[in-house]
Amino acid sequence: MTTSETSRYVRLRVELVIEVDDSGALTGAALERIADDEFMPDDERTHAQSAVREEEAEALAYLIDPFDLVSDVPGIELAQASWSCEQIEYDPDSADWELDIDDDEVDGYEPGPDGYPLLENDRGVEDDGDGDTGRWP
Repeated sequence: MTTSETSRYVRLRVELVIEVDDSGALTGAALERIADDEFMPDDERTHAQSAVREEEAEALAYLIDPFDLVSDVPGIELAQASWSCEQIEYDPDSADWELDIDDDEVDGYEPGPDGYPLLENDRGVEDDGDGDTGRWP
């Protein structure tokens, strides 16, 4: 495909696991955001406040906005966004929580110390992405 044949749209997938260490602060911030939303109808506001008080994931969903993640990136415009939050059981040592790196996508790359593939910088020197090849230029 030439550059003119490729789509101008890119799907960015991000998955985060967040630990809530202050439920009161999270809930309070979400309730404040809901109270400050001048465009939210009263019946929706009542429902939102109830949901936020019952579940931390709902509170987080009212505070996270995908637009905020990309609004300062030059040369792009957010075309569509969706997101959801849910409470989960999390075990960082479980194989279920390993990052989704498809071996087929990184064929031919040598894994670096963190398990991610080493990249080749513009001088053809393998690089782990931190800019320090461990060699003099």
